[in-house]
Formats: sequence, structure tokens, C-alpha cells
Amino acid sequence: MKTIDDLDVAGKRVLVRADLNVPLDGTRITDDGRIRASVPTIAKLAQAGARVIVCSHLGRPKGEPDPKYSLAPVATRLGELLGRPVAFASDTVGDSAQEITAALGDGEVALLENLRFNAGETSKDDAERGAFADRLAALAQVYVSDGFGAVHRKHASVYDVPARLPHAAGGLIATEVEVLKKLTEDVSRPYVVVLGGAKVSDKLGVIDNLLDKADRLIIGGGMAYTFLKAKGLEVGRSLLQEEQIPTVTEYLRRAEDKGVELLLPVDFLVATEFPSDPAPGTATYQVVDADAIPADHEGLDIGPKSRELFASRLADAATVFWNGPMGVFEYADYAGGTEAIARALAESSAFSVIGGGDSASAVRNLGFDDKAFGHISTGGGASLEYLEGKTLPGLAALED
Repeated sequence: MKTIDDLDVAGKRVLVRADLNVPLDGTRITDDGRIRASVPTIAKLAQAGARVIVCSHLGRPKGEPDPKYSLAPVATRLGELLGRPVAFASDTVGDSAQEITAALGDGEVALLENLRFNAGETSKDDAERGAFADRLAALAQVYVSDGFGAVHRKHASVYDVPARLPHAAGGLIATEVEVLKKLTEDVSRPYVVVLGGAKVSDKLGVIDNLLDKADRLIIGGGMAYTFLKAKGLEVGRSLLQEEQIPTVTEYLRRAEDKGVELLLPVDFLVATEFPSDPAPGTATYQVVDADAIPADHEGLDIGPKSRELFASRLADAATVFWNGPMGVFEYADYAGGTEAIARALAESSAFSVIGGGDSASAVRNLGFDDKAFGHISTGGGASLEYLEGKTLPGLAALED
């Protein structure tokens, strides 16, 4: 896989596929981590004299323009972080994009509007996707893939464009792959994997693969209740995927057979309803042991004993991968479990990798510095699929 150091970019139009899919509150960016992660590659290309054309998706528009998914606020923030103006095209491959990219000078940067405003970006029809890739590739002379959060998608800007232009991986892609190899190839042990989030079905593949690689699995979040149900416990109205109980039962058996320690929460914060206000001190809940969840309650966070247990089993780790919060962290009263995991990793000497998505947003929103961890991935889904052992289309497209 070539990197940007292998390219001659001076005076050339370089299309950079970044991942600028940041959370927005109206037009306010609530976590600019992905933008900051994209800056080094964009800046390096600009400094080398490239005419940099950045493209990205944001959210899930329906293949047509939708103002609430516009990348305009991102262009402003990107310019602030780069310390240079970023021209913004009001379309993706139309008149505005063509005019702005043609007018770029050496070292200048432009951002195209949301790729997913064009149905061809995500189309499953090869011809439709290819036609959009043709128009996108026509804007540039060189392609750089640097949006790790999208490389597991067979999308036009990720998979088809590199077949049409000289191409290379950006610095972010190179770093992400290097980090993930540390989790799959030459792993320092003990190797602990912490998985949370809402649905166990989202993590089945990674659990299946990591049962052969990890020394210890810690399960929290909404997915824990399916494991508890598989062990015969009452989970009340907690999130449950009954259809996954046979699979989870098999994972419990395999973990025991392989000597992999699989830890589940031993207590929870439970309530009859969500609080109406995310501010601290507004929720009404009780703390119960895992075998005493009332039938009319649902678990919303792991309890204090679980937090202490999980932290203790992270203390001796040499390598940790964490993906998924321990509770409904968006509500301050139910963020304690997620904060406990983050604090344990921040205080640990382990090489810790936070697998993007909600986990990355949570640690930043809870006030932790990125430097407290070994690596915060920009791609939750891509990280998980890599750890499952899947071939990622966007990485395969960069191999020569």
C-alpha cells in the first residue's frame, strides 16, 4: 500500500477522501475529533504544493441534498484548524465543485458538499456507482484515501475512485492499520477486550474472532443483558435480543473451553423510565445486583461493583481494545460506568485503543484528553470489521 510520501503532488489536484462525519447540534459541531484527525494529511499535501480537494459524507441523507447534513460548518472548522481558508463547493460534482476545484492554486484547499447528496455514492448498482465515481475522479489527478471510518463501505469515493486515479493511503489510514495490526498480529499480553453498546448482534463477528485471540472479554452496555438472559437471569425490560441467545450461549461455552475469562456486570443502575433531562441528579433509579433486576425495570448503566470489578481486570492488561459504552452515557446519571472504564484505561500503562464511534465521543465528552489513551480510532464500524477478519473494500482498493 503506497502512502502520500510515494506521490508527486506538487501542482496537481489531489482528491482526499476524508471522514468528516462529525456530530452536529444544528450547525454546531459537538465533537471535532474526526476533523482534527484529518488535518495532518491535508496540511502535508497543501505544504507539498498540492491543490487539495477534500470530500466526505455526513450523516445519512437519502441520496439528495438535505440542509441539515450540509458540510458547510465543517468547512469553517477545517479552515480554523488548518489556519488557511477552505473554499466550499455547494455541490459534489456539479457546477460549483467544478468551478472551485479548477480555480485552486498550489497549496490551496477546497471541501466538496456531502457525497451522500448524490445517490451514486452509496448505490449497490455498479454502473450507477461507477458513473458517480467517474465524475468525482474527473475533478482530480491523484487520489488519497484518508477516511478510515468509511473503508468498510463499498462506496464510490472509497472503492471505485482509486481504480480511476493514481492513489495512496493518507497518514490517518496508515496509522489506523498499524494500530489494528497490534491488536491482531503481534499482541502484547494480557490482551483485554471491552465491548459495550446497545446490541449484541453488532458485535457477534468480533466476539467470534477474538475468542481465539483475547485473554479476557469484558461485556457491558445493552448487549450484556442478552448474555445474562442466556445464563438464566431475569433482565426485566432491559434491552434484549432473544434471537441471539443460542449464539451467546455458544460463546459462553467456547470462552470456558478456551480459558478466556468472560466478565459480565454484577450489578446495575435500573429504572422504570428514562429521565426527561440529561443533567446530573435528575434520574430516579436504584442499584440492584445482576440477579435481582425487577420485572418492570430496565438496566441503564453498570453499577458500582461492576465498575470496580472491570477496572481491577484492566489493571494488569498490556493491550486493551474498547468499543461501546457501558450505559446510556448521554444521560449524566448513567455515564458513570463508561467513565469508570475510561479512567481505568487513562491510568493504565497498557496500549489502549478506543474503537471509535460512541466510545470516542463519550471519552471526549467526559473530559478525557485523547493523549490519555494509546489511540482513539476514527472508525468504529471499520475497526470492528477489521478485528472480525473481514476484507475492507476501501483498503483492498489501495493495494497494487
